[in-house]
Amino acid sequence: MKCTNNNYRRRRRRRRRRRSHAGKIAGLLLCLVLIAGGVTAGAAFFLSSNNNAVGKYESRAYTANLYQGEMFAEDLCVSTGDVALNGMQDDASVHGAGLFNMKDENVVYGYHLYDRLYPASTTKILTAYIALKYGNMDDQVTVSAHATDFNWDESVCGLRTGDTVSMYDLVCGLMLHSGNDAAVAIAEHISGSEEAFVELMNSEAAALGATGSHFMNPHGLHDENHYTTAYDLYLIFNECLKDDRFVEIISLNPYTASLKGADGTVRTETWIPSHFYGSGDAKAPEGVRVIGGKTGTTSQAGNCVILYDENADGTPYISVIMGAEDKTLLYEEMNELFTAGILTE
Repeated sequence: MKCTNNNYRRRRRRRRRRRSHAGKIAGLLLCLVLIAGGVTAGAAFFLSSNNNAVGKYESRAYTANLYQGEMFAEDLCVSTGDVALNGMQDDASVHGAGLFNMKDENVVYGYHLYDRLYPASTTKILTAYIALKYGNMDDQVTVSAHATDFNWDESVCGLRTGDTVSMYDLVCGLMLHSGNDAAVAIAEHISGSEEAFVELMNSEAAALGATGSHFMNPHGLHDENHYTTAYDLYLIFNECLKDDRFVEIISLNPYTASLKGADGTVRTETWIPSHFYGSGDAKAPEGVRVIGGKTGTTSQAGNCVILYDENADGTPYISVIMGAEDKTLLYEEMNELFTAGILTE
């Protein structure tokens, strides 16, 4: 098992293109046969079912052997399967979970790490990653009618058609208040349309090794073809944490944004983190500090949260729980994970 160390700015090596040479054809074919056999064996080993997690989807797992290669091993926490942890009982109360020690380079706990799950608004960590990678945080974004076209009961930041707001404020609203409107405004500004941005999401996820994921929108509202895994969320969140701006944003509590209406009127919106540790509705065990994270909730996904946390010595962790039946259970399970995995290591 290996993991990102404290140097968050290291980037993954890109694969070198292999040139075809007549003398190497036989060897290449042999390699392809061996790889195919390994992937097949890995897939068979990890095949599992978790009907509560994916609705009409048959839950499927993918091989984790991919992450043990030279491309990934130096950068990631890697496990070839689920990892047991004393004090954590694997049961059907959640769809998946994981705890990753980013200093000691190991997967502390893994439960259904590679199963396809609906992510709900934890999707927005990938949207934020792309916004920070390709966007200019000083850009002034004009909010379209499409970006404000959400139902009254869907999470929004209070954006109005014709508003002008900075990209930085949009990312804050995205990560802290889980604004679907902010997600679409970001997508349209970065890629010109939501559809084009979704193509970029899938491309970027694949580049990070998140091969168990497929995204259909930048916000996470339910779609049967929109799914991820607990491990893929770790991969994406881990990459986000290499950007100090991302860590700064998820640490804010509260944040007040300035929005300029189409009529020139300026108003403010104040946002606090959506996770219960930030809002004060839950308290982590003594010795654990929650720095920030992202929540997600739909009827199909259940209650999900991914967090960046540390112990009293400053050892950093990523913790994720997906598919809890309700928010009370979600944070009870997270505190159990903190106690079993962070405080007893």
